[in-house]
Amino acid sequence: MTTKISVHHLTNDPTAAWREISKQQKFVKINLKAPVKPMEQDKVRFVCMSDTHSLIRNIMFDIPDGDVFIHAGDFTKCGQRDEVIQFNKWLGSLPHRHKIVIAGNHELSFDNKFASFKRTLFSKQPEYLQDEVPNYGNTKNNIEDAVNTENIRQYLTNCIYLEDSAVDIYGIKLYGSPWQPEFGGWAFNLKRGKECLSKWELIPEDTDILVTHTPPLGHGDLACSAVRAGCVELLNVVQQRVKPKYHIFGHIHEGYGVTSDGKIVFINASTCDINYIPRNLPIVFDVPLKEGYSKN
Repeated sequence: MTTKISVHHLTNDPTAAWREISKQQKFVKINLKAPVKPMEQDKVRFVCMSDTHSLIRNIMFDIPDGDVFIHAGDFTKCGQRDEVIQFNKWLGSLPHRHKIVIAGNHELSFDNKFASFKRTLFSKQPEYLQDEVPNYGNTKNNIEDAVNTENIRQYLTNCIYLEDSAVDIYGIKLYGSPWQPEFGGWAFNLKRGKECLSKWELIPEDTDILVTHTPPLGHGDLACSAVRAGCVELLNVVQQRVKPKYHIFGHIHEGYGVTSDGKIVFINASTCDINYIPRNLPIVFDVPLKEGYSKN
């Protein structure tokens, strides 16, 4: 019988919700160092990054080798075609046999509903200007170029792109979703509560590794303002129904790191720090192969 998840009564105040929920939660910070041993045939090595924001040329470290590379969204500044092509070319240079990518709130051109809405605004209000992000200087022209790009996904040829969808690799099931609670008027935004929950209800119960752009409440979601940005319903779905072995995300740069509730490992793999400097190392972990499966 499927566990039914309801909207939390404090869903619109995640900071207060965590104060209440954390009283019944086990919470452990983990110092997850990259494995120093060579890759083994009976284990699958995952290498996780997120929030590179078209700054891959500024990365000052080597990307560790592995079997599966995961990027949890925000690989561009605003989803322009040239940014996606550059990212795809970089993916092609990586040695990993399998590469999994989801979009984030900065991939404006990937959210069809967002792009359609903005195109309508631009056609009616030539002087309309999207809220600027000082780090990028995202002008109206940049955003208009992004949302007018047709079939943007065709340029991601060097990876498996997941959007509310799953893939099975070596018998390990991964599911990816780009959505997050409303955050600054960007892409893939949903109202907290019922709208967000409708997306999390799509996550299959046999998911081994969940990749979302948003963090769940309480794990890697504490912003510099001391406000929680994670999704209450995502936490409840992950802990009570799906119960994956690993949950990988990004979005809140200052939340970089690894935590656990004693059963699930939560990984905020944000590469850029709060100042948009790509200094955070990829997070690497090994998963034993399931019986009957081989990397060959």
